[in-house]
Amino acid sequence: MTIERRGVNSALRAFLRSEATGGIVLMAATLAALIVSNLPATADGYAAFLHRPIGPVITPAIGPMTIHLWINDGLMALFFLLVGLEIKREMVDGELASAARRRLPVIAALCGMAAPAAIYLLIIGGNGALVRGWAIPAATDIAFAIGVMALLGKRVPPALKLFLTTVAIVDDMGAVAIIAIAYNHGLDLGAIAAAAGVVAIMAAMNQRGVRQLWPYVIAFVLLWWLVLLSGVHATIAGVIAAMFVPFERSEGAPDAQGSTLHRLERALSPGVAYVIVPLFAFANAGVSLAGMSPSILAAPLVLAIAGGLFIGKQLGILGGIALAERLGIAKRPHGSSWLQIYGVAMLAGIGFTMSLFIGELAFPGDPLLGAQLKIGVLGGSIVSALAGFAVLRLAAAQRRPTTME
Repeated sequence: MTIERRGVNSALRAFLRSEATGGIVLMAATLAALIVSNLPATADGYAAFLHRPIGPVITPAIGPMTIHLWINDGLMALFFLLVGLEIKREMVDGELASAARRRLPVIAALCGMAAPAAIYLLIIGGNGALVRGWAIPAATDIAFAIGVMALLGKRVPPALKLFLTTVAIVDDMGAVAIIAIAYNHGLDLGAIAAAAGVVAIMAAMNQRGVRQLWPYVIAFVLLWWLVLLSGVHATIAGVIAAMFVPFERSEGAPDAQGSTLHRLERALSPGVAYVIVPLFAFANAGVSLAGMSPSILAAPLVLAIAGGLFIGKQLGILGGIALAERLGIAKRPHGSSWLQIYGVAMLAGIGFTMSLFIGELAFPGDPLLGAQLKIGVLGGSIVSALAGFAVLRLAAAQRRPTTME
């Protein structure tokens, strides 16, 4: 039992280190995008570069492939593949492997998705043109949130880092389901049938014991192309493919090297954390403030997204945990105070990557709404990050005398 716990801790520390560093790189890429998109010398070139066609028309539904599309529809499929691998690992041999472990993060994540959506819909009122963006504030950015936690060092106990990570992973499951169901366009049943055939082949390879990595990589690329043609967002191919990558439970060493899933996860993780997600941030966080008045901060879309992230997330997660503990369904993470839980709930309001991604799907081709959603996501995420950081730092200062005693 001691050996197994040591293995789990090793895997967790490696995961948190990569996410923390990736989160800091992500912050730098976001800042760079905001600077470049607002400097007179680079603003026009930034926009022209991102929307320059550099590929064929794969499907008429999205037109010629631009740098922006290759990042959002292509590279981000690898991000979702990694998300899918993390989900499968946690469901089979991790923190979500048993009903007892699943209860609290699932309750917290579901409440933390429902409350922001409700706040969003409440703020926009009867504005039917904005209803499509209800899911924008529902997601949590793991890398950004863990990156902020990393700045606090040992002031945040490992149990809280693990809790936030598992909540964000469950949150990702919900976001993937929302993207697949709510944000598709003109479904092509033939392409969907062909994609189902590729999935069946991957399932057969898994069942027959194929453990080499390359057949699954080829199948993933083919699946991505077919899903892109189908009208379902292409990034969903990453999560679907991940479910059929072989995973070998390794009793006593959950971070063992032999599993196909672990090998693929380790191969993808650095590139996703340090290249793909920062590239996505650089391509999507740039919003030109030229000609904008401060009144844009009062726009319904800005207020709804920022309010959903900052108010909805903390209400949903804190309320969900309190309700679960009151009903005896689950207990809050061991050794954590309510103030620390509150700080973590605030950090979950950092939506960033997923929120921007869903926003691009909700309001495509509308420059005004596009600018507003970026301001709302950035504003809500930054306020959540600063407030969560301050609360966790205060909580650590309050607990230090007790610890010394």
